[in-house]
Amino acid sequence: MAVTEFEIKSRSPLAKGVAFGEVGPYEHLEGIVHLGTDPNHPRNRSITDLDLAPRDADGRVRSSAEFSILRPANPQMGNHRIFLDVLNRGRRRALKYFNSALDPLDPSAPLDPGNGFLMREGYTVVWCGWQHDVPPDSGLLSLKVPDALGPDGRPISGRISVTFQPNGPTQVQALSDRMHRPYPAVSMDNREATLMVRDYDDAPPVTISHDRWSFAKLEGGQVVPDPSHVYMASGFVPGKMYEVVYTAVGAPVVGLGLLATRDTVSFLKHGSAQTGNPCADDIQYAYAFGASQSGRFLRQLLYMELNDDEEDRRVFDGLIPHIAGGRRGEFNQRFGQPSRFSKWSMGAMFPFTDTEQTEPETERIDGLLSRLMAKDNMPRVFFTNSSAEYWRGDASLIHTDVEGARDVDPSELVRIYHYAGTQHASGNFPLVDTNPRDGSRGQHRFNSVDYAPLLRAALVRLDRWVTSGEAPPPSRFPRLDEGTAAPPSRTAATFKSFAGVSFPAHMSYMSRLDFGAGPEAGIAAALPPLVGKDYPALVSAVDEDGNELGGIRLPDVSVPLATHTGWNLRHPDMGGSDQLLDAGGLVGSTLPFPATRTDRETTGDPRLSIEERYISRDDYLDRVRRAAQALVDEGYLLAEDIERVAEQSSERYDLFRSRVGEHQPTGN
Repeated sequence: MAVTEFEIKSRSPLAKGVAFGEVGPYEHLEGIVHLGTDPNHPRNRSITDLDLAPRDADGRVRSSAEFSILRPANPQMGNHRIFLDVLNRGRRRALKYFNSALDPLDPSAPLDPGNGFLMREGYTVVWCGWQHDVPPDSGLLSLKVPDALGPDGRPISGRISVTFQPNGPTQVQALSDRMHRPYPAVSMDNREATLMVRDYDDAPPVTISHDRWSFAKLEGGQVVPDPSHVYMASGFVPGKMYEVVYTAVGAPVVGLGLLATRDTVSFLKHGSAQTGNPCADDIQYAYAFGASQSGRFLRQLLYMELNDDEEDRRVFDGLIPHIAGGRRGEFNQRFGQPSRFSKWSMGAMFPFTDTEQTEPETERIDGLLSRLMAKDNMPRVFFTNSSAEYWRGDASLIHTDVEGARDVDPSELVRIYHYAGTQHASGNFPLVDTNPRDGSRGQHRFNSVDYAPLLRAALVRLDRWVTSGEAPPPSRFPRLDEGTAAPPSRTAATFKSFAGVSFPAHMSYMSRLDFGAGPEAGIAAALPPLVGKDYPALVSAVDEDGNELGGIRLPDVSVPLATHTGWNLRHPDMGGSDQLLDAGGLVGSTLPFPATRTDRETTGDPRLSIEERYISRDDYLDRVRRAAQALVDEGYLLAEDIERVAEQSSERYDLFRSRVGEHQPTGN
């Protein structure tokens, strides 16, 4: 086994020992898992630069990952299943998405079990560090890996691309994504480097002359040479897109994060008590969930056929790559930036669908899961997405051909679920227009639709599928053959007709990219890549209210008080006001209907007012409950969430109708 030691450093009761239904209290384990990877094992050979990493006396490559586990204090009361929450930039996400817990700004804050859903179900919840460049902040879980070395035993150097879009005026930018650990430049001489700027994502790049910028930072108001920052005296303009291509030095073996994930879960699932496994003789099944970056990580793991351990045992029986769209990431790449999300990255390349397709421009035949399908050892997979992944230009590629001409249904053991009218991260209420994490601001209030109930139901249905063979509800996503999928431009007239609503002038499309020789080995020979023909992008068609027709429609969308979108626009204070707002994922909008008929007529808004739609609060909530019950009957919602959905709806009604005067009589 690759795990050489499972070091538990602390044990403590979760939430002061509160009991979670019949399962009872939970304990919290924290520590470090030590790994020794055999670089010659066939299951490990796909990891970029693993053969160049230093080895110990046993010929193994050493790494170590921080871990955190929540498990029933009495394991016999649990459900004997692992739920791996793949960390997002070192942060735990599942308690927010499944337990509706608060999402603290401080990652070191005590874990909030929220409504206790995962605990009441009896899951052993696992987090394991997999990302080498996580900032050294308390509460973030990371992975330590060695650097690959050249034939002379010295650190490797090579070309790298770093992209950034400032939200405010600045003269200095770190050479990393979101303040992760940067790759330093091999030389302070910038003549071998290139700094480019675009007005928006798909605009042609303009090269900035070398005499206008340098590898430097500011210290006490003074310009100080620094290989990990770029400095420009005239400043980087908010809203513009910048790209730095330079030669970096020091190449960590990034792909060891994939093996650390695989081997840690395999150890917890199969390891004995004698080897220090705290879950020995307990775990029967293992599931993985990843949101956004970590959802793309799971797509990468599946694509690379890393769901079997070194002994050919299946690791994950079911997976939910969530809000990952059609992308993967720089998770197994020399000079890879796992945090990076860019359309110019190797993680944005074909294939997109789980089944095989032919890329007509290159004649390449591939599918995300084709290697696993060939082995006849497929896990069950749910690909779940919000509206945002469609509006950023890649989600529709997981269920259409690469020309956008026809629908492509998923394979037998896969489901695709689109959560209609939602944004990248599950919405919050009351309405806000600013992200507290980074201060980014939208022109519209952020989307308030909470899709956590759909994820809870998805996990229950995935578990039933794996353990008893009970098939989950059918895939539901925007389709060309049903007229529920359309180009973004086809929705423009509807949105532009609403009072006070702006529509994006620039859309993002995935492009065919040529990195020269080496992408299959995780090495980019050509940076920036040669950009070819765009892939088509489709979104859900909308009704007269601007609400989406394709996908699973929560009562927020099917019994609406507002228009809910997967897109928003950057606020003019941030620059780029005609561009989509990306604040750790595309932010959506909630655009309340006019409260009264008078409001509607005064503003010229074509959408019916709230008072014209619903006879009373009771009438509205009755319709909400009926819509929720229909989702329960179809298998997309749990019965226990009907009243939670109704409670949220009542809060929204009370706020949105606050200006409603007299209700209209029945039939008016």
